[in-house]
Amino acid sequence: MVVHFLTTHQRVVDGLGRRIVGGAWEPGDPLPVEDALAAEIGVSRGVVREAVKALVAKGMLHVRPRTGTRVLPPEHWNHLDRDVLRWKQAGDATTLLRDTGELRRIVEPEAARLAADRAGPDDVRVLYDSLAAMEAAAAEPGRSGYVEADIAFHRALLDASGNRLLGSLGRAVDIALEHSFLVSTQTPGAVEASLPGHRAIVQAVEARDPAAAAAAVLAIIEAAEHEIAQSPGMPSDAV
Repeated sequence: MVVHFLTTHQRVVDGLGRRIVGGAWEPGDPLPVEDALAAEIGVSRGVVREAVKALVAKGMLHVRPRTGTRVLPPEHWNHLDRDVLRWKQAGDATTLLRDTGELRRIVEPEAARLAADRAGPDDVRVLYDSLAAMEAAAAEPGRSGYVEADIAFHRALLDASGNRLLGSLGRAVDIALEHSFLVSTQTPGAVEASLPGHRAIVQAVEARDPAAAAAAVLAIIEAAEHEIAQSPGMPSDAV
C-alpha cells in the first residue's frame, strides 16, 4: 500500500477545507484573523496565507482588505475540484452520491451516443481492454482493482465521445465515481450483474448504434442507483 504524506501546506488546506465543508463557519462568516489561525493550527502566518489563497482559488473563500477573509456559499465552490469532492465525501456522502447519479444521467448516455457515432478502432479497443480489466478483477478474490477498472471504463467512454470537455469532466469526477462505485459494489451480486451491461455498451459503440449505447449506459446507471440504495449501511434516500 502506498502511503501519501501531506506537506504542511497541504495539511492546512485540507484541514481548513474540511472545516468549511463541515459547517464550522457559515457562509459569510469571517475566518479567524491570520495570527490567531496560525497559532491555533501551529504553523506560520505565511503557511496560513498560502492555504487561504488555495481555498480562494477553489471558490470557498473571499478576501477583501477591510472585511477580511469570509466563507463563500457552496454555490460558489468548484465542486469538480478533487479536494472539494473529497471533503464532500467525508462530510455529506449522501448528497455527493445523489449529485453523482444525477450528473451521470445527464452526461453519460449522450456521451455514449456520441461515442457510437465517432469512436474509432483505437477507442473501441480501449473500451474492450477496460472491460477485460473489470472482468479479470471481478474474478479475483476480494476483487482488488475492480473499482479502478470500472472508473477507467467510464473515462474511456467519455474519451470515445470525441468531445474533449467530456473527457476532462471524466477525469475531474474520478473521486465522485470512485465513491459511488465503492458503495454500489458492496451490494451482493452487483459486480456480476454489471459486467453484461458494460459489455452491451462496448458492443453498441462498436456497432455504431447510438440509441442502444445510450440505453445500455442508462440501464447500468439505474442499476447502480438501486444497488446504492440497497448497499449495507446506506440510507434509503442516498440517491
